[in-house]
Amino acid sequence: MELKRIIISEVHEQQIIVLREVEGTRSFPIVIGIFEATSIDRRVKSIVPPRPLTHDMIVNVVEQLGGEIQDILINDLQDHTYFARLRIRKDGELVEIDCRPSDAIAVAVTAKVPIWVAEEVLAEIIEGG
Repeated sequence: MELKRIIISEVHEQQIIVLREVEGTRSFPIVIGIFEATSIDRRVKSIVPPRPLTHDMIVNVVEQLGGEIQDILINDLQDHTYFARLRIRKDGELVEIDCRPSDAIAVAVTAKVPIWVAEEVLAEIIEGG
């Protein structure tokens, strides 16, 4: 998936990002908070903050501890809530960490790693099935 749009509203608390298949036509929105939307937007626009922000810190911590962020996976949808996994490769093993999709996407954009969505999640949200 790729980040297609970031919609930041100054009058609403909920912000929206739209993910779209890289080699396909399916896309869908995710409602996120203003902090995560702003963080993602800054990274997309290559705006470098004077000090590391939270998502920068996460990437730095993983790297300093000898890990490498492999990718993120939006792996579940329950009661209109998405779930994601931050997937880290360390010493040849894959470590998966539960996180909010908005944080996972912000980390993925920061680390420049792929964003994946489980096929069953796509089927549920796009095909209703």
